[in-house]
Amino acid sequence: MAPVRKTTHSRKTAARRSSQRAPPKRWSQRVTKQSDALDLKQGVFKLTSAKKIAASLKRSAEHSSRRKAGAYRSALSMLTFYINRAGKTLPKTERTRLERAKMELKRAFGRE
Repeated sequence: MAPVRKTTHSRKTAARRSSQRAPPKRWSQRVTKQSDALDLKQGVFKLTSAKKIAASLKRSAEHSSRRKAGAYRSALSMLTFYINRAGKTLPKTERTRLERAKMELKRAFGRE
């Protein structure tokens, strides 16, 4: 029997895979910091009051010149994005405060 020759196929495949790397794992952090939609005040989601969070998001959305949708839609989508990305790691008290901030945002934009 002839000896089995190893091919360079596996090396080529590995090299091809390394050049097609996935984006960084923390893309959601980059979105909240460098979003095209809004320039958020630092620590906006850590504010103690739902009204303060809503007011800050509203102010950011109204002053943004880069957003593609309306101010209300941009502010609400950024808040929802933050809640969804935090997932199960978001403490219950913080989640309820952010959910109340959604209601306050609706009131602030007159969309009750």
